[in-house]
Amino acid sequence: MSQGILTLWPFFMVLAAVVAFVVGWWVNDRVKQGKIADAERFSEKIINDSRKEAASIRERAALESENEWHKARERFEEDTAGKREELRKLEMRLMDRERKLDKKVDLLNTKERGIRHRDRELSLREKSVQAKDAQLSEMTKEQNIRLERIAGMRSEEAKSLLMRNLEQKVKQEAAQRAKEIKDRAILEAEKEAREVISRAIQRCAADHVVESTVSVVSLPSDEMKGRIIGREGRNIRAFETATGVEVIVDDTPEAVILSGFDSIRREIARIALERLVSDGRIHPARIEEVVKKTQRDMEEIIQQAGEQAAYDVGVHGLHPKILYYLGRLKYRTSYGQNVLQHSKEVAFLSGLMAGELELDEVLARRAGLLHDIGKAADQEMEGTHTQIGLELARRLEEGEVVQNAIAGHHEDVPAISLITVLVSAADAISGARPGARRETLESYVHRLERLEEVADSFAGVEKAYAIQAGREIRVIVDSGSVGDAYSEQLASDIAEKIQADMEYPGQIKVTVIRETRAVDYAR
Repeated sequence: MSQGILTLWPFFMVLAAVVAFVVGWWVNDRVKQGKIADAERFSEKIINDSRKEAASIRERAALESENEWHKARERFEEDTAGKREELRKLEMRLMDRERKLDKKVDLLNTKERGIRHRDRELSLREKSVQAKDAQLSEMTKEQNIRLERIAGMRSEEAKSLLMRNLEQKVKQEAAQRAKEIKDRAILEAEKEAREVISRAIQRCAADHVVESTVSVVSLPSDEMKGRIIGREGRNIRAFETATGVEVIVDDTPEAVILSGFDSIRREIARIALERLVSDGRIHPARIEEVVKKTQRDMEEIIQQAGEQAAYDVGVHGLHPKILYYLGRLKYRTSYGQNVLQHSKEVAFLSGLMAGELELDEVLARRAGLLHDIGKAADQEMEGTHTQIGLELARRLEEGEVVQNAIAGHHEDVPAISLITVLVSAADAISGARPGARRETLESYVHRLERLEEVADSFAGVEKAYAIQAGREIRVIVDSGSVGDAYSEQLASDIAEKIQADMEYPGQIKVTVIRETRAVDYAR
């Protein structure tokens, strides 16, 4: 039995596997069908939900569209109502204007009728006036005829006589009135000018230093004099040749004197000699080296002096070349007066007077500072210092007022501005201050007399006049003995004789005047 069971055991195992397979397949099939059924039910649910949601969306969209339509309709109705109201108001304004226009037309028609009525009245009055005018003219003629008979002259003659008498009387009264006004104006102007100048002088205090033609150099000992002279005088000769200045070694203890009319050269010589004495090495080569270095340094000193002068008077924006020439004025004198100090004083005085007259103070100071700038270049350029200064101002683009002040402060050209007059007055004040200039009245008068004597010594000269403080000599000649061609030669000869026989600062202008006069007498 057990052996039979063992024999059937594989069969049962196969059968069990088949049964298990069939059962598994059936179960799997049922599971699949269940899943498919669930999926179908879920799909149907989704579809139904979607349909419900779509219906809901359609309903909401329909409601929203209806709301939007209602809102749009309300807005349209509001806009339409507003425009209708505007049209109504516009229509009312137009109607009001039409009513006003109708009233104006009626008023104009009324005025037109009134004007026509007045025109008729004026025409009638004009005819009446013309008739009366004609009647008055006849009466005037009759009266004139009667007056002519009584006076014994015609109306034109009487009118002419009356006008002449009236004109003469008016001219006399006008001349008298003009003279009174002119005299009063002159008195007031002179008084005001004195006050302005007095206030300006009082507010401008300046020291006056008289310049000389010598400089004194102190020495540590008298032994240094021998070293300055050198063997057989070679050192002093080399120094005088390099500087152009005379060195005077006399009995003055511990000092030598430098003499020369050129202040710049004399200052270079003074600085160079002080450097040589301080260094101790004095020989021709060293002298030449130190003098050249001092000359280079002097250029910088001059530039700084010009800049300092412009700063002192409050003038800015000057061209560097102008500042250089301004610095050179520090070593230029006129009648013993330092020209740079004189220019600064003129600038201050011009500015103060301009302030009193409510003019441009800065421009007045600028014109006063530069009025003698030509004296810094009178050894380099031909002409008077006013002509040279004017050329420099034009070349360096100074203003027209400054140019006129430079050219006209000695009244060589007409003044175009009150500033020129102020600069001229300030220049005279600065030069006339007590102690400002070294030249005495006696020597000044003697120089003018000598100048006129030199001109009078030539044949054909009738009279000579020294003017412009001796800066110009005007010579009047006999037109019969001196021709036009000889006039130029005579001016040249007088200038050469003045240059040879006289000593004077700056330049002297010689002007020869020749004229022909025709004289006759009516008898």
